[in-house]
Amino acid sequence: MLSVLRGGRVVDPANGRDEIADLWFAGGRMVAPPGDGRAEAEHDAAGCVVLAGGIDIHSHIAGSNVNTARLLLPELRRADGFAAAPIGETIGRLYAAMGFTLVVEPAISPDVAVQAQAELAAIPFIDKAILCVLGNEDMLLRLLAGGAGERAVADYAARRLAGSGAVGVKLINPGGAAAFRANVRSFALDDEVPGYGLSSRRIIRALQGAVQALGVPHPVHLHCSNLGMPGNVETALATIAAAEGEPLHLAHLQFYAYGTEGPRGFSSAAARLAEAVNANRNITADVGQVMFGQTVTISSDVLRQFGARGQAHPRKSAIMEGEGNGGGIVPYRYRRTNFFNAVQFAAGLELFLLIADPARVFFTTDHPNGAPFTAYPDLLALLMDRELRARWLEGLPEEALAMTTLPGIAREYDWTEIATMTRAAPAGLLGLADRGHLGVGARADMAVYRPQADRAAMFRNAALVFKDGALAMREGAAVGGGFGRVLRVRPGYDAAIERRFAAFCEEAYGVPHTAFDVPASAAFEAVPCRR
Repeated sequence: MLSVLRGGRVVDPANGRDEIADLWFAGGRMVAPPGDGRAEAEHDAAGCVVLAGGIDIHSHIAGSNVNTARLLLPELRRADGFAAAPIGETIGRLYAAMGFTLVVEPAISPDVAVQAQAELAAIPFIDKAILCVLGNEDMLLRLLAGGAGERAVADYAARRLAGSGAVGVKLINPGGAAAFRANVRSFALDDEVPGYGLSSRRIIRALQGAVQALGVPHPVHLHCSNLGMPGNVETALATIAAAEGEPLHLAHLQFYAYGTEGPRGFSSAAARLAEAVNANRNITADVGQVMFGQTVTISSDVLRQFGARGQAHPRKSAIMEGEGNGGGIVPYRYRRTNFFNAVQFAAGLELFLLIADPARVFFTTDHPNGAPFTAYPDLLALLMDRELRARWLEGLPEEALAMTTLPGIAREYDWTEIATMTRAAPAGLLGLADRGHLGVGARADMAVYRPQADRAAMFRNAALVFKDGALAMREGAAVGGGFGRVLRVRPGYDAAIERRFAAFCEEAYGVPHTAFDVPASAAFEAVPCRR
């Protein structure tokens, strides 16, 4: 059916557009206007801002760690999808209501991908994808310690990507979980995993090379070592230098933006970190913004979560050791009156506002670690309105703000920068030519926002949301929509790695290596590799 969205302000930075225009779509795709200007269905967008569907590249919405959090914290589950609670329909509905149409679950071990993919398939309204977690599993460490060549490592990565149905590779404190199993309680960039002689730096560089050799569009998505520790900005800066100009994406950068200045030995070093990102165009990052309130931290950085369990609120946690990364669930409440939490809040906003290029800084709260994704509307409003930021700062400890540069930053994001950061740039990072923009041939994923004084309310419930050309949401209420697709890459690999992987699984688990493979499904959509 040929449809038209009439009279909206179309903000489409990928195509250089910011204008009042009509948008035509049919068969789930954007199309050129017909010669006679007639449509079978019309939708009014007059006075509204029209963006492509939003893309969240880092949100924990499925998998074993998420499920453990739900079991550990049933008291945090509410109908609005608070903290660890949202499942299935609720996740899809809340994301779609905000105008998001694609969400990436960034931390799924290939050994549990079958279950995670089944969970994603049950989420309606939106497209989904996972990142496959590598960097701590025994087979990879054996390959590297045994001097396997670059091709063998690339073949191994390709086989795990194919088996898990993933769109990219995630590293989580690479080597750290393996060291934790050997009773190590801290692990930095150049520390070595006992028994393997491998540093985190070497693992990172090996998998960077593998991802590039395979032509996977999304660069290595890295959770660095020393997360949340005072002075860890030095780790982040060293990691940027270690990339040696090759593409690297740094996850939840706010949690590495800490210095040791001031009487409490804790300060924001976000300005230094933003300067380094600005100077190194091979680096992209998502922020992992902290917002205030109850949440739960969910991470496969089992070493770090073990160390943080004493700060749990409420006072319970779960730490799981296992092949690969294991995991840790530690509930936490961020408080406005807490010095450290206020510095964290400020550091995230500093990164957003001091990284100059909105195409290289991505909009996340690391759901639910910094805040539930339901906090996105408030965060968007803070980025667009410095007076609103000033009102939020009035309630924070002065001694905390003195450890940041945030009070002196006047920048406000405009609509083009918002659309770049949440639409065009993440589509480019993931290699998605038909998403993140509104040009002819793009998927007809659109979010229509009706401007109002309360920007958070505007972003919480878009006036209209279209998924594949079908009206899915109106003013926050579902009116239609299916279950979307799951994106994956399918890089080629040499058959020799199949035999090695089969032998490893038989030795380590006593099961066929294919037991970990996600079944083929029509719900999958292939993202082409570049080689």
